[in-house]
Amino acid sequence: MRTLYHLPLDPDCRLIRILLGEKRLEFVLKTEQVWQRRESFLELNPAGEVPVLLETDGTSIAGAPVIAEYLDEVYRDPPLIGADPLDRAEVRRLAQWFAVKFAREVSRNLIEEKINKRFLKLGQPNASAIRAGLANTHYHLDYIAWLCDRRRWLAGETYSLADVTAAAHISAVDYLGDINWDKHPGAKDWYARVKSRPSMRAILADHIAGASPPAHYANLDF
Repeated sequence: MRTLYHLPLDPDCRLIRILLGEKRLEFVLKTEQVWQRRESFLELNPAGEVPVLLETDGTSIAGAPVIAEYLDEVYRDPPLIGADPLDRAEVRRLAQWFAVKFAREVSRNLIEEKINKRFLKLGQPNASAIRAGLANTHYHLDYIAWLCDRRRWLAGETYSLADVTAAAHISAVDYLGDINWDKHPGAKDWYARVKSRPSMRAILADHIAGASPPAHYANLDF
C-alpha cells in the first residue's frame, strides 16, 4: 500500500494529502516524529524531513514540491498544474507564493511558535513572531479575495495546485483558530468551496491530542 510519512499539522504534508485525495489514490498515513531521527526513515529521506511518499513498488519520493510534480505527471486525472505553459507558470507562481511567502510570513510564525515549541518543549513562544504571523494573515487573505474577484479559482478557471497549496497552509492556521473569517468574506467564500471538496474531508477530521481546533474548523458553512 502507498504510504505517506507525515506530521498532521505540517502544511507541506497536508498539501500531499489533499493532492492524493484529488487524484483518488489510496494511501495510508504514518506519523513520523522526525526529531527522533529514525534510521529506517533516514534511509527513505536522508534529509530527515516530511513529507515522504513511499510508492507501492518501494520507491520513495521526498519533499512536497517534488511529490506534487511527480503525482501530476504520473497520475494525470485530474491535471492540477495547468493545461499549457502559461497556465502552468501561473499555477506554479501561486503555489510558490503560499509554499514560501505565506509559510515564512504566517505559517512558521504561528505553527512553530504555538504548537511545535509547546509539544517539543522548546521554550516559551515568541510573542513578537505570533503577532507578526497574525498581522500577515490579513494581507494574504486580501490577495486571495483579489484573485477570486477575477477568476473562479486562484490561478484560473479550474482548481489547481495553487488552491491545494493555499488550502494546506490556511487549514493548518485555521486549526489554531487564528483567522478572523468575518473580516475576509472573499477569502471565506473561496475557502468554503475548498472545504466542500472530498479531498478535504480527512484534513477537516484531524484532531491533535491536547490541541483541539475551533468549532468552525470542520464546519463547511463556517
